[in-house]
Amino acid sequence: MKALGIIPARFASTRYPGKPLVLLGGKSMIQRVYEQASKSQLQAVVVATDDERIKQHVEAFGGTGVMTSPEHQSGTDRCQEAYSQLGEAFEVIVNIQGDEPFIQPEQIDKVLGCFAQQEAQIATLIKPVQNQEELLSPNSPKVVVGAQGQALYFSRHPIPYLRGVDETDWLQHHVFYKHIGIYGYRTQVLAQLTQLQPSLLEKAESLEQLRWLEHGFKIITAITHAETIGIDTPSDLEKALEYLQRIKN
Repeated sequence: MKALGIIPARFASTRYPGKPLVLLGGKSMIQRVYEQASKSQLQAVVVATDDERIKQHVEAFGGTGVMTSPEHQSGTDRCQEAYSQLGEAFEVIVNIQGDEPFIQPEQIDKVLGCFAQQEAQIATLIKPVQNQEELLSPNSPKVVVGAQGQALYFSRHPIPYLRGVDETDWLQHHVFYKHIGIYGYRTQVLAQLTQLQPSLLEKAESLEQLRWLEHGFKIITAITHAETIGIDTPSDLEKALEYLQRIKN
């Protein structure tokens, strides 16, 4: 299976402008993501950006950058445009978050492994919820899955609701899963996804993947136990620097 990794990277982030170029231990965040992705089973990795500064930086450290429109509303749309520019055929595209510099190559490989199932159209990762703060945070979307690992629903609210159990005891009675935002798509499916209009559930929860479920696409999940550290704000950068120091020692 020939697979391409695409890392969408915008410069004009509302909460943290320029964050792909911020330094973490002497390397930019986007370089760390690129290097981690390149250790996986992907046949190629590219950065899809809307800013020439990011593209030049990626090429300076030996990576491949692709310029895409600044008008895209999602990383999914940016991935499709980047793929269409490459002129090389791949069976699977993996959308890798550009703000997770410590993503593990094994996590990317788990996404790729989902496509061993012929019915898999989209793949993603889930992780057991570890604490009450994580369970209740609307910034950490939860997911319920079926017997074959297929995603049934994603929500910013804890799901399922445990009737007759005090909320503070939910984690002792059920394994809840949070969603890790990495996606794999069969290339023909990716093209179809970018033609879909926003759906009611997507608008309600502000979760793009609900649009895909509403339109009947099948999302296969794989479980990871590795933690990821996303950087959305300058305060998140401090946590990432602390983590980097710990793994170096």
